Amino acid sequence: MKVILLAGGFGTRLSEYTDTIPKPMVEIGGKPILWHIMNFYAQYNHKNFIIALGYKGEIIKKYFSKKFDDWKIDLIDTGEKTMTGGRVKRLQKIIGNETCMLTYGDGLSNINLDSLMKFHKNHGKLVTVSAVHPPARFGAIKLDGDKVVTFREKSHVDQGWINGGFFILEPGFFDLIDGDETYLEREPLERATKKGELFAYKHTGFWKCMDMKRDKDELELIYKDKAPWLAK
Repeated sequence: MKVILLAGGFGTRLSEYTDTIPKPMVEIGGKPILWHIMNFYAQYNHKNFIIALGYKGEIIKKYFSKKFDDWKIDLIDTGEKTMTGGRVKRLQKIIGNETCMLTYGDGLSNINLDSLMKFHKNHGKLVTVSAVHPPARFGAIKLDGDKVVTFREKSHVDQGWINGGFFILEPGFFDLIDGDETYLEREPLERATKKGELFAYKHTGFWKCMDMKRDKDELELIYKDKAPWLAK
């Protein structure tokens, strides 16, 4: 099964690094985060990758021009200014009439991809998205006037669910995307929702997105301790 990796954004909130390299090439433990994501998929025997390139794509091309085990890697220029949905739309002919997987080039997780696929097949709809709790940054305080009613230190349980990436798409989903200026997270997924074609797989294990330098630093510490995405 083909795996689409969105690796074309500007990564402006990580400008300490992305002034010179694209965000997916920022390293964790000496290797690009994009490599870590691909290695994670490969653990589940998903080794057919399509990398959607944009900003500084030539750097990604150069790195992945060499052979990586038995991975099949297609590096596709999808336009520097193309939005996330537009990048996916440009790959429609390459994917063809097949189910495919999709994720972003900046998020790591220990999500069970076998369970994700089983969930997708069971509901039989166009799209599955992984739903995760955002990492808690601050303690939660509930007030009654000025009186503290409850205090919970850094609990993410109360913060709801967010898009964690790690999608599975049926080919019909591509028809819900208009073109280059379309954000994947807006009209296409909103349309799928209205049609009852979007289901969420709830993942309560490890997940972290590298948005800012603080996130990169935290991922480095997690990697040195024991990276949960490196072993099933």
